[in-house]
Parts: sequence; structure tokens; C-alpha cells
Amino acid sequence: MVANHVSHFDPLTLAHFINDAGRAPRFLGKAELFRLPLIGRLIRGAGQIPVYRETVDAAKALRAAIAAVESGECVVVYPEATLTRDPMLWPMVGKTGAARIAMSTGCPVIPMAQWGPQEILGPYRRLPRLVPRHLIHVWAGPAVDLPQPGHDAVTVDGLRASTAKIMAAIVGLLEQIRGEQAPTERFDPRTSPGSRIGKPHEPGPNPGKPDREDR
Repeated sequence: MVANHVSHFDPLTLAHFINDAGRAPRFLGKAELFRLPLIGRLIRGAGQIPVYRETVDAAKALRAAIAAVESGECVVVYPEATLTRDPMLWPMVGKTGAARIAMSTGCPVIPMAQWGPQEILGPYRRLPRLVPRHLIHVWAGPAVDLPQPGHDAVTVDGLRASTAKIMAAIVGLLEQIRGEQAPTERFDPRTSPGSRIGKPHEPGPNPGKPDREDR
């Protein structure tokens, strides 16, 4: 499962949707959450997969996700790898992790779009707004048509092309939910000031520097 990311609250709404569909989701989540006293204990107990972003250990999450898929589990990936920085909260340029998992295992990639969690907890806000009640939309679409394992698309260019198809499927669902058209050019945190992960205003790697997974 691949989805857009508009709020720190949206893993809960996404998990609720997937659970109602009869599957137990395993999320790829940032490793920092696993170090929190209470939350870390809960998500470790639920079998979630830590992602060591921007480090030499980043590949550990990919291997764990592939193993989970091969054992028949439902793995959830946020292809943007962080909350969207797009001013209108449209999905950004995606990273290639989901495409790598799919091309390694042959599993179907189901796009999902959600809208409304940001009304409960806005990006990088600390306190939720529970009143009044908010309408949450979560949609799932048909599997994205991607090359199968062994295909010559398992190259950097091929992975990026498959990732673009994944993001286009997510955006297409979100356009239907919102009733409006997304920008033709997606926001790219690699070429924008600030950190590519964490709060946008924090100092980050040099703009334009390639992501570790794209090298």
C-alpha cells in the first residue's frame, strides 16, 4: 500500500481503513518514533518497521519490508518519506523505495489517497483539533501497473519511472477527493531550501544533492 502523507495523524486513519479491509498493516516509520518511551514501545509491539532516513542503515528497512511482503504481510509505504512540503498539501516527488519492494517481490502496489487528517492535526503542529468533528476521506485504487521482477526496468531510471507512476496514481485519487487538479510540477524537497526530512525550516543537506537511494 502506498499513500500520501498530510499529517502525523494520518497513519491512524490509514491503519483504520486497512484494518477494516481485513488486513493488519505494517508501516515503514521513521526510526525516531521507535525511541520514544510510550509510542516506541507500542509501534515495536505492533511489528512496525523503522526507517533510518539519510543514514547508511537506510537499506535495513527495505530488506525488512521485502521480507514482510514475501511472508504475505501488508506493508504500507509513504513514498514521499516525510510530510508533504507542498504549500497546498499535494503529494511531492516520491522516493523509489516502494518501487524497489515491488520489483523485488512482484507484489501488487495499491495506491491510496487521504484527505482530512490535516484538519485534526496540521503538519508539524503539536496539539490536535478534535472539535468540531472532521470528515476524513480515504480512497484506494487499482494496483499500479509496474514491471515484474527480472525486468530490465530495475535501474535508477526504471525505478524513478515506476515511482512516477505510483505518485501519479496517488495524485489521481486525491484529485477526485478534492475535486481539483494538482500542479503539473510536483514539489521536490531535494531542490528546495531546508531539510528534506523533519521540519522544513530546519537546515538540511545541500539542495540538489541526490538521495542515498537514488545513487
